[in-house]
Amino acid sequence: MTLSTSRLPTVIVLASGRGERFRTAGGTGSKLQAELAGQAVLEHTLDAVRASGLPWHLEDIGHPGMGDSIAAAVRATASSNGWLILPGDLPLVQAATLRAVAAALQGDAQPAQAQAAQPSFRGERGHPVGFVAACFAQLAALEGNLGAAPVLQALRKSGTVVDVQVDDIGILTDIDTPEALAQAERLMLARRGF
Repeated sequence: MTLSTSRLPTVIVLASGRGERFRTAGGTGSKLQAELAGQAVLEHTLDAVRASGLPWHLEDIGHPGMGDSIAAAVRATASSNGWLILPGDLPLVQAATLRAVAAALQGDAQPAQAQAAQPSFRGERGHPVGFVAACFAQLAALEGNLGAAPVLQALRKSGTVVDVQVDDIGILTDIDTPEALAQAERLMLARRGF
C-alpha cells in the first residue's frame, strides 16, 4: 500500500477523557497512564501512531465529551487532508492498520466518493475511523458524548463509508476496565511470543 505524502490525513489521538468507567470498575488513576507491559497505555498507542509515519495531533485538553474533543482537534488541524480518529486507549492498534485506513481515504482501490473509512476485524468494526477533509464542518461542530458516531452513521446511510478489513484485534481492544487492561496485556505478550 502506497500513501501519497502530499495527501496524508492527520491521526487525532483522543486523550482528554476522564476514564470514569475504568475507575468505577476498580481501576486507580488514569486508564491512559495505567501500566501495560512496562509502559503507559497511551504510550503504546502513540508508538503505533509514530511508527505509521502519519502526521498526528494529541488532544489531551479536558473537554466535556468525546464530540467536543474531536471538534477541538479537527479545528486545531483544519488544514489537514482528513483525519483518523483514534481513542488513546487502544494500545494494541498496529501502525499498518493506521496506514490502511489512510490509504482507503486516499481512494487507493476504493470508490472516489468515499467520505469515511473504518477498519473491521473478523466482522467487527473498530477504530480508527477516518474522514476526508470534506467532513470538516460536521466534525468541527460535534459536541457531547457520542463522538463522531452521528457523522459516520449519516455517511453509512449515503453509502460513502469504506470498510477496511484488517488482521488487527487492536482496533477493538480498548481499556475501559482493569479486566480489559489484563486482557490487553495477555494479547500483547502473545503477540510478542511470550
